[in-house]
Amino acid sequence: MNPRQGILAHGIGGRSDLPLDAGAAAIGAGLAVAVSFAALAVLRPRPWLDPARVRPLGRVRLPLGPLRALVLAAAVGAVATALLGPADPARNLAPWVLHVWLWVGVAFASALLGPVWRAVNPLRTLHRLLPARPPRPLPAGVGLWPAAAALAAYTWLELVAPFGAAPRAVGVYLLVQSALLLAGAARYGEGFLARADPFEVYSTLLGALSPLHRDGGRFVLRNPLSGLLTVPARPGLVAVAVVLLGSTAFDGLSRSVWWATLPPSVALDTAGLAAGIALIAALYLGACRLVAGLAPVPVGAPAGREPTAAVAARFAPTLLPIALGYAVAHYCSFLLLEGQTVLVLLGLLPAVQYGWLTPAAVATVQLNAVVLGHVAATAAAHDLALRTSVDARREQVPLVVAMVLLTGLAIVLLLSG
Repeated sequence: MNPRQGILAHGIGGRSDLPLDAGAAAIGAGLAVAVSFAALAVLRPRPWLDPARVRPLGRVRLPLGPLRALVLAAAVGAVATALLGPADPARNLAPWVLHVWLWVGVAFASALLGPVWRAVNPLRTLHRLLPARPPRPLPAGVGLWPAAAALAAYTWLELVAPFGAAPRAVGVYLLVQSALLLAGAARYGEGFLARADPFEVYSTLLGALSPLHRDGGRFVLRNPLSGLLTVPARPGLVAVAVVLLGSTAFDGLSRSVWWATLPPSVALDTAGLAAGIALIAALYLGACRLVAGLAPVPVGAPAGREPTAAVAARFAPTLLPIALGYAVAHYCSFLLLEGQTVLVLLGLLPAVQYGWLTPAAVATVQLNAVVLGHVAATAAAHDLALRTSVDARREQVPLVVAMVLLTGLAIVLLLSG
């Protein structure tokens, strides 16, 4: 949420409470990413990720029908509570369900267990209850662009809107978005939700990093990075990744000491959010343009320079570990602490237990999440480059430089509050 509201603040205390020097941490984290690339270039001369290399765990029959009914009932209850319950966010569980459990909790669950929201999405359940109509084909090139736009709208509600925690606003947001998505599904089929539902798309993309994978009726364990090779390079995937990274960067900026000195302004915060997304886009696309110049002929492609857009789409899945690292760094303590509020409002806990985490624990999780996310992205990009590039090591240099800069920026923003 917008920190100027003083509601639903992420984590505990200010970033200045954390026992780390931001400059030293940023330099050390950037060096860790650079050293990891150098080690990979020497130790991994051939691709090593393989989605087919799995360890079977056995067959498990999940009660998806009851689970879908339960989630649908919970979703209807949350919307009703938002519209008809107390107007005070501290006494209404709907904002906490949306901003903590759905946005953060489902993402973390997906990174561990796979695309869980796709399996229980209440909009899919509602769509299946509606009269069936022959779907029309989606226009070519739509890809994930609707989800990118929906994610940008949600992050504006969460990080900028002064009413983002207001229960009535949360209820209206959920109703309007659900109506638009169901209308799209009625016209283009259930697959439209996989392209436009921001929570399902976010969950599915992070689910590619899950070590637990469902292969038919059985569950298997696999290298989490192997799942990135199965993510299709759809139009709009770069935009989704850039929105996720840029909005999280603005989240860190908006909590900095410098930003706090500026007068409260929705216009200024909106411009800051847009600038954060634009900065990440410029950095990534600039690196991809340099890659296109260094590697004009990718493996299997006709002669000629590969367009920047094609390079960006090819490496877009490798941005997902960074997105997950940023999410853990910014939202882990938020989920563990503020997520208890729903249990308190339901009478299952007497009060939020803030003593569960210390500033030192928060700092350790945040720093390691950012660094490990960038190192994992570097490893995935290296493997992908080995599969698709003529000169993989040289081609990766611009991307590694961009990741080093991103790492340093993320650490400084994270620890400068």
